[in-house]
Amino acid sequence: MEATSSSVQTSVALVICDWAGSLIDFGSHAPVEVILTLFQERGVPVSIAQAREPMGAAKRDHIAKILAMPEVADRWQTRFGAAPCEADVDALYADFLPLQKEILAKHSVAIPGAAETFKWLHERNIPIGSSTGYTRELMEIVLPIAREQGIDPDYCVTSDVVQRGRPAPDMIHKIMADAGVTDPKLVVKVDDTPVGIAAAKNAGCIAVGLAATGNELGLTLEEFNALEPGDREQRLAKVRKLFEDAQADYVIDSIADLPGLLATI
Repeated sequence: MEATSSSVQTSVALVICDWAGSLIDFGSHAPVEVILTLFQERGVPVSIAQAREPMGAAKRDHIAKILAMPEVADRWQTRFGAAPCEADVDALYADFLPLQKEILAKHSVAIPGAAETFKWLHERNIPIGSSTGYTRELMEIVLPIAREQGIDPDYCVTSDVVQRGRPAPDMIHKIMADAGVTDPKLVVKVDDTPVGIAAAKNAGCIAVGLAATGNELGLTLEEFNALEPGDREQRLAKVRKLFEDAQADYVIDSIADLPGLLATI
């Protein structure tokens, strides 16, 4: 979908985007790489699917959810002689932050069309907010790199500045308050994970899922472009179904498709 005319009208008062898999890091690989490394270093390897399953949650919650998986908990108990506990979550999270810092820069490349979508929104004076499971400390690495690529949101709220991460709507509510927007029906929340869609629905916003660029498909841009058309469509259909089941109001392939969608709202 595409919108080219600056005369296009929209009733949207605020757009809020996720980061990894939505604006940067096609396929949302940075968090996965860190999670795999963390558990491998402790002799309790997890699969890519297990690392991706809680994606969208605040990173400490993400780690806790993986440790709570029966298969992982069993391997942890075999390795350490005790079931995983809160102290183990804390220790993993403490190691997560410096390791994530090391690899964030190489995974902060803008998703194609993100800068053009930001330009489209700015031209129409539509404020742009962003929310993320990353902490403020981590976003201090990402934001300057993103700005250089034309991605400069008006508001950025991280999981560590609110009481609850996704699927709670706290980050959305804070951005709305910062932007002075009171009606959630005029807010569009864009996310690449079902838990992000749940946060949008819990806030009462218009929820838009991204099928091609995020965690659920989990491919790099090069891998995605290399897919045969039939295989690509089959894979995307499965992801779209996940978002439909999560009650997304709309599902598009990429942030590049957002202007075309907003032009119809």
